[in-house]
Amino acid sequence: MYPVSEPLPISYLGFVADNWVELVIATIEHVELVIQTLLIALPLGISLGVAITLYRSTSTLVLWLAGVAMTIPSIALFGLLIPFIGIGNPPVIVALVLYAQLPIIRNTHIGLTRVEEGALEAGTGLGMTKRQRLRRIRFPMALPVITAGMRNAVVILIGVATVGAYVGAGGLGDYIFVGIYESNTEMIVAATVLVSLLALATDYLFEAVEQVLYLRNGEDVEMSLATRALWGVVG
Repeated sequence: MYPVSEPLPISYLGFVADNWVELVIATIEHVELVIQTLLIALPLGISLGVAITLYRSTSTLVLWLAGVAMTIPSIALFGLLIPFIGIGNPPVIVALVLYAQLPIIRNTHIGLTRVEEGALEAGTGLGMTKRQRLRRIRFPMALPVITAGMRNAVVILIGVATVGAYVGAGGLGDYIFVGIYESNTEMIVAATVLVSLLALATDYLFEAVEQVLYLRNGEDVEMSLATRALWGVVG
């Protein structure tokens, strides 16, 4: 008689039940890594998006450089950064900041340049300067598009951050790499599912924020459940 193995779903649930504390800690580390990256990437990307809107001759170069940064393989980029800033979180954060720039810069630029001319002319008629129109008209109306860029960037960061475990950054990537090394399928699947759920939840939240910003600008959107809840709070 051959031993009867556990059904796969039972095996995975058993692994999660036995290691849920460590998985929660790894998830928190993963979220912290993404938040630390966003604290740098968002101000930088939005500032560059505003700059190329004000000085349009620089837009092609800046967007091209941001696109090139996204094409560099993550492990190769970590390897390039390690001799200068060591291992652990620092090289991963720097790399993730670079990966986040293209969607943030591009959407900031698109949002600011697609504001209706009528609104800008009204601002000019009220005596607003170029920078006042940017701050009071362009930026508020562009916020939904900027948020969409942030949404894309965060989903990218959650996925790429898993590779950061290769250079000692921790997070859910630790479980994936150790699972591969030990041929532990349960470990790989549990961490991968958590990364996917984290990305989906974050995407859903940012979608709700994006829709609320459209509503605030007076546009009609098909509201999700999260949007209704958020609009009930801030609307």
